[in-house]
Amino acid sequence: MTTDTPPARWQLFDMPRITDPRGDLTFVEGGRHVPFDIARVYYLYNVPVDADRGGHGHRALQQVIFALSGSFRITLDDGWRREEFVLRNPRQGLHLSGGVWREIDLFSQGAVCMVLASLPYDEADYLRDYDDFRAFVGAA
Repeated sequence: MTTDTPPARWQLFDMPRITDPRGDLTFVEGGRHVPFDIARVYYLYNVPVDADRGGHGHRALQQVIFALSGSFRITLDDGWRREEFVLRNPRQGLHLSGGVWREIDLFSQGAVCMVLASLPYDEADYLRDYDDFRAFVGAA
């Protein structure tokens, strides 16, 4: 790595939690707990334990990814560094900026992955080829 390595384009953080004898409640407000207005919410479930998801990057889309149930591994790459996270705490969100390649695997049985997205679905925002992704972020 050189000293010209840009700061990481991702961050793991905790959401608020209210606890009482009936259980825990976590809430998320766009623009307050996540750094964007939420334009779309989607979730992955019934994912086979040997399946891989992701395998792409985004030009502009920001996301916050949660493991609502179970666990999975997410590997992030910004063209200069790679980092792995195992998400299993439904209170933790992983914020990804644009320009991040992601691969998701090692889903536990019954895992539920929820994603908050800054933009509606737009196929033109996807970078589906790793070499194209590296060229986009200036790492090629």
